[in-house]
Amino acid sequence: MKRKRPKITVVGSINMDLVVRCDRFARPGETITATSSAEISGGKGANQAVAAALAGSDVRMIGRVGDDAFAGTLRQNLKSHDIQCDGVITTQDCPSGLAIVTVEASGQNSIMLVQGANGRVTPEDIETRRDVIETAEVVLLQLEIPLDAVLATIAIAKQAGVRTILDPAPAPQVWSDELLGVDLVCPNETEAAAIVGRPVETIEDANNAAQELHRRGCENVVITLGDRGSVLYSNNTLHHFPAHPITAVDTTAAGDAFAGALGVHWAETDNLIQAVRFASAAGAIAASRHGAQPSMGTRPMIEKQVRSEE
Repeated sequence: MKRKRPKITVVGSINMDLVVRCDRFARPGETITATSSAEISGGKGANQAVAAALAGSDVRMIGRVGDDAFAGTLRQNLKSHDIQCDGVITTQDCPSGLAIVTVEASGQNSIMLVQGANGRVTPEDIETRRDVIETAEVVLLQLEIPLDAVLATIAIAKQAGVRTILDPAPAPQVWSDELLGVDLVCPNETEAAAIVGRPVETIEDANNAAQELHRRGCENVVITLGDRGSVLYSNNTLHHFPAHPITAVDTTAAGDAFAGALGVHWAETDNLIQAVRFASAAGAIAASRHGAQPSMGTRPMIEKQVRSEE
């Protein structure tokens, strides 16, 4: 029987990523020679939309691009992944979002963001596309667009009984627990530490942070820990998922691949444990390949990776 494709709506950022690869990061005041550069369509919202599409869902995107030379490329990239872009607005007299990504030989990355049109997403934008949220099975959110637009999305989804997943990245300087009104929050260890106000370095730290985020309002919490795997707190129970044994070459989009795949499999199975296992495999594939969207695995690749760990 043919698998039903869940409907996923992504509300978030759309960027052009200027990716520079180097042997190591430059120190302050230092000039080094990089090994390569590339222009790659990105943005956490668009990355998660592509990840969800590749993982086997029908995806609709809500966001903004500018009126610059990057805008057409960014739209076309989404359409090439069969992502519906009716909710992507062109912002006049404004550049598209831009990310300057430096990736060193170890696979670690450093990112500088220019919000551009992403900073112009408003609650009114969200309201005019209410139907795209209300008819989804899962809505994915991040924090590269204004907080009031994120909260407006959460409110509409909650009224409609639609599940919401928040990837709280980048962690805001001023956190609001209103954001924990989602059905699931999935920070990495750095973002979790910023939210709870203390280091999250071990599995025990992550377990404690997950339980705190639950107490503060979020029903389900997943914290990703890189090569230490991830933890899930759900139904008053903690679960630890070991990392897949891969060689990391570029972690830029591993979290986005994780979030996109998590939303798809949760919508399909209504089983968070299975969904986190599926998402962990998607994140591992992305970390083992270069680029953001180009690193993301297809449904067959993710399923193969899951089977390899059974």
